[in-house]
Amino acid sequence: MNTRETVGQVSETIDVAMLFGGAKGLGHDVSSPIAVHELILTGIPGAALERLVKQLPAISDNSDAFEKAFGMSERTYQRHKADRTKVLSPEQSSRTWNFARLLAKAAAVLGAQAEAEAWMLKPALGLEGHRPIDLLATAAGSDLVREYLDRLDYGVYA
Repeated sequence: MNTRETVGQVSETIDVAMLFGGAKGLGHDVSSPIAVHELILTGIPGAALERLVKQLPAISDNSDAFEKAFGMSERTYQRHKADRTKVLSPEQSSRTWNFARLLAKAAAVLGAQAEAEAWMLKPALGLEGHRPIDLLATAAGSDLVREYLDRLDYGVYA
């Protein structure tokens, strides 16, 4: 990995962490990929998830999209919200971090978080008519969304 890729990873990690309130909001160091891995294993705090959800009106108002983005029902989210000391499971943390990572990437490519959120909910020709949010349930689908965002970023639409 070259220096430019390392700087890009650190910058992306900072952008994602800021969606949760930064390292302070996450209560965990996120300065390296290993630190992010450890955060996911120990669990993203419910309060950090709440900060993220408050920034996403189109997704938080759509129960289907909410479940696809975070891998949990709205009822489970409400339990985390009621007990701010609870942390997400490693699976929920991984899904939530992955969603935030793709949202941050989409915001960087499309110019704003609101556009990225709207884009996640619309069918995309480059994803064979699937909505990006519908592909987030699997690692393979998430990879497709990330690759499509990379193509958009570089002006390659096909």
